Amino acid sequence: MGLKQSQYDAIMRDYQQKQLQDRDVLSKHREQVYEKVPEYKSLEDSIAVLAVQYGKRLLNGDESATASLKEELAILRDSREHLLASAGFPADYLEPVYQCPDCQDTGYIGNKKCHCFKKAITNLLYAQSNLSSILQKENFDTFSLSYYSNNHIDPKSNRSSLSVMTDALAACKKFVTTFDQEFHNIFLYGDTGVGKTFLSHCIAKELMDQAYTVIYFSASELFQVMAKSKFEKDVDAVYMYDYIYDCDLLIIDDLGTELTNAFVTSELFSCVNERLLKQKSTIISTNLSLDTLVDTYSERTFSRITSSYTMLKLIGDDVRITKKLRNSREEQ
Repeated sequence: MGLKQSQYDAIMRDYQQKQLQDRDVLSKHREQVYEKVPEYKSLEDSIAVLAVQYGKRLLNGDESATASLKEELAILRDSREHLLASAGFPADYLEPVYQCPDCQDTGYIGNKKCHCFKKAITNLLYAQSNLSSILQKENFDTFSLSYYSNNHIDPKSNRSSLSVMTDALAACKKFVTTFDQEFHNIFLYGDTGVGKTFLSHCIAKELMDQAYTVIYFSASELFQVMAKSKFEKDVDAVYMYDYIYDCDLLIIDDLGTELTNAFVTSELFSCVNERLLKQKSTIISTNLSLDTLVDTYSERTFSRITSSYTMLKLIGDDVRITKKLRNSREEQ
């Protein structure tokens, strides 16, 4: 999904502000030089007059006079540089100042967005994703398989939690690396504390760092926004409602913790179905079993999810409890 016009305008306003700041810095530098070296201004005025003469003669085709003008300009510019140096100013002190020299604080290099513009997009998306702080702590670099054991065996699959989580981690990383080539969705389910939300955060960070639009909601927050949009016509909720359907990746965390009713069931189906039709990826996590899921949200929603999502059942001990136990042992 491309930036909405309001998002683009917000970034461009930041660039306009940077340009004003750049001009202010240069203006202050000039004032400092003029105050300390008054003759510098006279030299600049002389250079400006000669430059105009040089331009006029070129336009009139008088190439014989240009050589002497060039020589005079070079002498004056050398004098100007010596004046700066003798007053203790750096040689580039009166050169234009840019926060990004590559695009000169315009956001563009030619017709292409500068790297700083792409960074600005990423920062904006972080701010609008509801995830800006948590992703510094929960990402692929901080995810550890050491909290999962070969001794914790799932009786149904006869697989260990370490084996299951190793495969789940690989699937999540593949989801990221193939995001721009293949359309995928992920459904994470399992007991509380086994890493469902953490893996969602890992994926979110990687994609936002690549400037994809990602939005995260707990299920209760999501349906509150939908209700405000539908029934209260809340302006922010209406905007967010459209964003929910159009963002590159929607993460719905803790499905089943909301107060479920006919409205919630209908909206979930609509969201899942519409995003499938638009080929927009979705990640859903829940503590519910698949049997409870179908009973709670209807057969048709269950059918859409199971037929179009990679179903990842996570098993293991509660990682939060395991971490606390480890930390307490280390403190002893």
